[in-house]
Order: sequence, then structure tokens, then C-alpha cells
Amino acid sequence: MISKPELHTSLSPALLHLYDLNNSVVVIIDVFRATSTIASVLYNGAKCVIPVDSVPKAIEISKNIGGIAAGERDGLIAEGLQHGNSPLEYTREFIENKVLVLTTTNGTRLLHMALEKGAESIISGSFPNLSAVCDHLVAEKRNVILGCAGWKDRFNLEDTLFAGAVISRIKEHFTIHCDSSLMAEAMFVKHKSNLLKFAPQLTHYHRLVERFGLIEDIKYCLTDDVANVLPVYKEGKLIIKSR
Repeated sequence: MISKPELHTSLSPALLHLYDLNNSVVVIIDVFRATSTIASVLYNGAKCVIPVDSVPKAIEISKNIGGIAAGERDGLIAEGLQHGNSPLEYTREFIENKVLVLTTTNGTRLLHMALEKGAESIISGSFPNLSAVCDHLVAEKRNVILGCAGWKDRFNLEDTLFAGAVISRIKEHFTIHCDSSLMAEAMFVKHKSNLLKFAPQLTHYHRLVERFGLIEDIKYCLTDDVANVLPVYKEGKLIIKSR
């Protein structure tokens, strides 16, 4: 009998060190909003997204390559930048054939943590590219780590719900002996019929909507397959995986 690959869910960047990243596909998950924005940017024709871990680095790289420096800190456009982390900001008319250099509070930080811990295969996922993520993980037939970006190393619900959505679709292809994965799937199954109705209970919803009025961002970030491309990390860039 052929054994199935294993799937685990890391609920916080602070827990990432507990998992073997070397022999796994690592999925970076930051639903509100980095990985939703990455999917949107690439879906709308950007050449690539360069994820970086600091604002000065984003500014420097973008100047050197003629790219667009963008990012946020605590939900707001980061000081020194003109563009933020809204998936709706990057229309095809604006971003097509350009390079986005992106830095965010949680998502891009987690990606760099995964690299530091030896990850060799990294993709990014959110509800807007749910199907592309699931199809890739099944086709790869490798161990999977679903890495939730959380909020400043703390657990959050929206990333966990996305992990649950992935698990509910692909679990038959994997061995799952992981309580965080079982919990994530159970949460998603409970709320999948109306994620938008559940969203006001999420703490990050309050940061983005009550403080900044970004309800349309939330709707986009919770909608399946509206930017159904697969961002893969190659040589410092996130690009669309060719079919």
C-alpha cells in the first residue's frame, strides 16, 4: 500500500519551527490581505511580486528596477509608500506588466521566515485562489505545511478558516494526524455557508472595517477563485506557475 503524504497546519509563525519545511510544500496564508493581494496582482497581469521584509528594502528595490513599492503596517499604507495592501487597488489597467515590491505586517514576514527555516517549495494562498492551491497540492504528492500568518505571531481565524477550506477539499489525498488541521477543517465546515456573516466576529475585520472602512476588501478576500492563479516563489519573486 502506497502511503499518502502528510499535511500539517501551523496556526502561527511562532509555531513554524515545529515543522519540517525542507521536504514539504509550504503554503503562505495571509487572507486579510497579503496573499489575497498577491493573487489579485498576478491575476491582473503583473510580471511578478517581490516580497520583502522592510519598507526601506521595498523602496530601494523598486527604485533599482523601476517597480512599484507597496505595503502596510498595522493595516495602513506604510510610511514612505504610496500604495498599500488592498487587492482592489491593483487593477489590470494599473499593474499589468509591472513589478510590485510588497512588504506587509504578517504575510511577507512569514514567507521570509519559511525561507530561513529551509523551505524549498513555497506558494501563497487565499480564498481568491483556493482552487489553484488545492489542485497544486494534490498534483505535487508531497508533504504540505499550511502556514497561517496570523497577527504578529498570534492566532487568527481568517487564515485558519482558509486552511480548513483547503483541507476539506484535499484531505482524502493526505495523511492528517494534526489537531490544528482537524480544528481548522471543523471551523470551516461550520461557517462555510456564510463566511461574510461570520466575518464581523473576527478581530482583523474590526481593524480593517471599523477603523478603515475596507468592507469591499473583506468581501474580495473571502470570495473563492476570483483571482485563481497559483503564485509560486522562485529566485526571490512570486510568479504565476505555468500550466
